[in-house]
Amino acid sequence: MPRDIAILDAYVPTILLLFIAGGLLTWFIDRLLALTGLYRAVWHPSLFRACLLVCTCGLLGLAVYR
Repeated sequence: MPRDIAILDAYVPTILLLFIAGGLLTWFIDRLLALTGLYRAVWHPSLFRACLLVCTCGLLGLAVYR
């Protein structure tokens, strides 16, 4: 996989696109977890959301750069 992707004649690092995709995926998972009521059992919801973002972006990065 190339380390940079050309978008409109500008080279964009692949990890930036993965971070954007991870943010969107995390937002979707967050909405699902909020609808199911899981956040009532979580000690610190904003910390849980931050960890969910880090884990999602990390998994996407590992999948691409493996």
